[in-house]
Amino acid sequence: MKTAVGMAKYNTLALIFADFKEITKVRLAVSVVFSSIAGYFLGAYEINLLSIFLLAFGGYCMVGASNAFNQVIERDLDALMKRTRNRPIPSGRMSVSTAMTIAIILTLLGVITLYLLNPKTSMFGAISIFLYTSVYTPLKTKTPLSVFVGAFPGAIPFMLGWVAATNDFGIEPGTLFMIQFFWQFPHFWALGWMLHEDYERGGFKMLPTGKKDAGTALQIIMYTIWMMVISVIPVFGITGRLTLSIPAAVIILMLGGVMLFYAFKLYAKRDTITAKKLMLASVSYITLVQIIYVIDKFI
Repeated sequence: MKTAVGMAKYNTLALIFADFKEITKVRLAVSVVFSSIAGYFLGAYEINLLSIFLLAFGGYCMVGASNAFNQVIERDLDALMKRTRNRPIPSGRMSVSTAMTIAIILTLLGVITLYLLNPKTSMFGAISIFLYTSVYTPLKTKTPLSVFVGAFPGAIPFMLGWVAATNDFGIEPGTLFMIQFFWQFPHFWALGWMLHEDYERGGFKMLPTGKKDAGTALQIIMYTIWMMVISVIPVFGITGRLTLSIPAAVIILMLGGVMLFYAFKLYAKRDTITAKKLMLASVSYITLVQIIYVIDKFI
């Protein structure tokens, strides 16, 4: 009997934890934390483990809060789409009030934790939540320009780590911001291409032309090229302490070339399979670029 009760409690806790991960989008949150820590390593004169912990915890809280607010706002639309209808709120496993409580607590924890690093880091974290929930989220059903607006909070994490390490915003974190800013367009448009029909069910306008057409594919190519250019600008020695060696720049250009290849292929074929390959290539790109920047600094 005790074993059965114990198992029931374990299963209940496991389900609660699973829903918490879903409401905070744990994979996305972890990738954002990774970007922030990469930015921290680039900016830090010396590594402080407590600062890394505060950045990771505070960053997760801020991203988790944004995602929780987003799912509260979009709960009715999520119920219309195949990929989101089983989320905690539309499925009925979590109430709106519970999700809001989680979002508010995470916001407070995130703001306070990042403030312990320095006020600028906390400010940028708070700005990202505001832009994501109050501007980007409502615009998703109004205009494809929502992707442009959403690119601003999405580009903050990489530069946030630098600000956390230095308590300063200048050319270096600005460059890190621009790298992740331009990367988001081919990434999210590839994702939008893959999920276009599902997004239409929810009324979301995610592709720049509203269609899976040559115009959208051409814009993906253009923004991929801009992303590649911005990603190697530090090699020219014009971005302060943020530098990049020639071998590292060549590798980054080669990685960008993979994305560009799939972007051109998408223009030619205009199919979902190629869009998925481009999306996966973009995920690999931003992760590897951040790793290369960090390794290049320390070798």
